[in-house]
Amino acid sequence: MFKNSVFKVSVDTKEWIKKSSIRAVKTFAQTLTGFITVGAAMKDIDWGFALSVSVAACIASILTSVAGIPEVKNESEGN
Repeated sequence: MFKNSVFKVSVDTKEWIKKSSIRAVKTFAQTLTGFITVGAAMKDIDWGFALSVSVAACIASILTSVAGIPEVKNESEGN
């Protein structure tokens, strides 16, 4: 269940932080993009709500990454 988790000694913490941060930024961008609908004027978007939902998705991504992300290999798997 916790394959490549940040809590495992064999996982490089710096690499995990880098990879999970990239994943979180992508999640933020994808969530924010979901608020921009085809044909909607930019002034009609509730940007405060869109940003708060995107930040919540970013935090959820980081918390999910604690269980492990496939981009990070542990020492027994090699790099």
